Amino acid sequence: MNTLTLRSIQTESHPETKMTFWYLFATSKGAKTRIKIMRLLQSHPYNTHRISQELMMDYKAIKHHMDILEKNNLIDKFDANYGATFFPSTIFEENKVLFDEIISRMSV
Repeated sequence: MNTLTLRSIQTESHPETKMTFWYLFATSKGAKTRIKIMRLLQSHPYNTHRISQELMMDYKAIKHHMDILEKNNLIDKFDANYGATFFPSTIFEENKVLFDEIISRMSV
């Protein structure tokens, strides 16, 4: 069996970026939800309310994950008010191969 570990990740990336992606998308409790959010945002920018509808999850739970992704500079928002639209950040886009490798080797 090919076990996914931080050291087994093949993608070249800055070590801190690799650690951040590893934590947020592979080992933390909310990893699967954050993967779903990022997959959704890759297809189209959405606001938090719409993401909660699309994923059929509680608004506050989605807001929590959005705050984590924003704090780690993996999403950007357009408009600072309620209803702000979110989309993947440049940092995320530059490291999309790393994200893809992590999720391809997980059972998500």
